[in-house]
Order: sequence, then structure tokens, then C-alpha cells
Amino acid sequence: MPPKSDTLALVERAKRYEPQALAELCQLYYRDIYSYIYYRVSNVQDAEDLTDDVFLKMVEAIRSCRAREERSFLAWLFRIANNSVVDYYRRRAVRNHLPLDEKHLPVYAGPEAPVETKLTQERLQQAILKLTEEQQQAIILRFIEGLSNAEIAHILGKSEGAIKSLQHRGLASLRRILEGRGDLNEREP
Repeated sequence: MPPKSDTLALVERAKRYEPQALAELCQLYYRDIYSYIYYRVSNVQDAEDLTDDVFLKMVEAIRSCRAREERSFLAWLFRIANNSVVDYYRRRAVRNHLPLDEKHLPVYAGPEAPVETKLTQERLQQAILKLTEEQQQAIILRFIEGLSNAEIAHILGKSEGAIKSLQHRGLASLRRILEGRGDLNEREP
């Protein structure tokens, strides 16, 4: 498996529909995309299905990808993932929120985590789901996926200032929710 720094070479090969290059791109980014989607939909099966759909869409649209660097390819994938999540919620009449179960997270979340950590994660995930869609995206991409504000701005089609504002308002709302201090619409003192 090549390092992510060789992404552009893989993308160029994938544009020629080389099976090995397409498979390597999927392997390189599957965990990143799955994690992002899982935090948005809270359901293992749906997250797996949506992630598979993202990579199917990647294969179908790879020739239109204009990545100049690894970051722009990843941003392109996250845009596809975001659109898939939006479509998923449009198709569903009611959101089904399942508790965060560590055994279904990517490899970096160990099953030996203490109960307190699991309860904290469940509480955090439920709090994130109470934010606006844009705040959810900005918080998940920044603090769970570890992307920069510039990358998030590129993915969401907003300015870096707008992303910082979304993050600030989202974090303030999360704090109020987690502290049990009332309505999301209240202004921060």
C-alpha cells in the first residue's frame, strides 16, 4: 500500500480505470470516510452502506476529479460523503439515533475502553446530533477527522471565517447541551 503522499499518481492511474489504483484509493481512504459518515448517521450498517456508495460514486466520477494535491482529492471525497449523508436524511422520514458503540468504530477506538469513556462518547454523539447540519459538519471534520479550516472551507464551499464561526457557535452550543444549560437558541453570556 503506497503512502497517502502518492495519492496524485494513484488518481491519475485511477482516471484510466486501472483496477489496482482504484482499489488502493479505496483502501487508503475508507476509514476516514467511514468515520465521518458514522458520526453523522450513528448506525453501523447505514455508515457501511453509505461509505460503499461514496467509493462507487468516486469510481463513476473519478475522471472529473481535478485534484492538484492529496488534500484536494480528500476534500472531493468528503464532499461526496457529505452529499450522501444529506441524501440519506432526505430519504428518511425519522432519524434513528443509535448509541455510539466503540466496537464498531474504526481500529483506533479500542474495545477495552472503560465504561465512563463509552458513556462520554454516547453523550457527546447525542449532543453533536442536536447541532445544526452545518455545525455538525464543521465540528466532525475539524475535531474528529482532524482537517484544517482551509480544507473544511473547501469541502463545504464556505470561507474560512464562516467555518471558524460555525465551529465557535457549535462548540458553544455543545457546551450548553453538555452542561444541561437549556435551549440551543440561547445566546452565550
